[in-house]
Amino acid sequence: MSSLHALTRRSLLALLGAAVVHQAAFAQTGGIRITVHKDPSCSCCSSWVQHLRGAGFDATVIEHRDMDAVKDRLGVPADLASCHTAEIAGYIVEGHVPASAIKRLLAEKPNATGLAVPGMPAGAPGMGTSPEPYEAILFGPRGSRTYMRFIGEREI
Repeated sequence: MSSLHALTRRSLLALLGAAVVHQAAFAQTGGIRITVHKDPSCSCCSSWVQHLRGAGFDATVIEHRDMDAVKDRLGVPADLASCHTAEIAGYIVEGHVPASAIKRLLAEKPNATGLAVPGMPAGAPGMGTSPEPYEAILFGPRGSRTYMRFIGEREI
């Protein structure tokens, strides 16, 4: 009976050790939950989700036929609209925003509604064509401003 008890104790310690290792790996890769709203037929949105997952985000996708209603409900300004909308830690992320910009947003926690890359700029994550310069725009009740500039996924 005592060897069974020792085995159980060892098993418990091994399980706890594995849980700690798993949690550390999850934290190291980001492991930040993000919910992405997209049209079921949009392939560039799926590519952007893969970009997020590759950067360590835990992305959940919800498909909607009426993305305009989602954008209206979440408060995305029409001039900043793109093809998909995401929710993360109380912020809205609109369009092909690079993962590095989202991580900066979460680290700095500015007083804003969210971050947007309007339209579908060439070379933005998920857009896979020759990169051109584009901006990530911070927006909220006080207006909007350039938050970061990129060519492809590289900040400039």
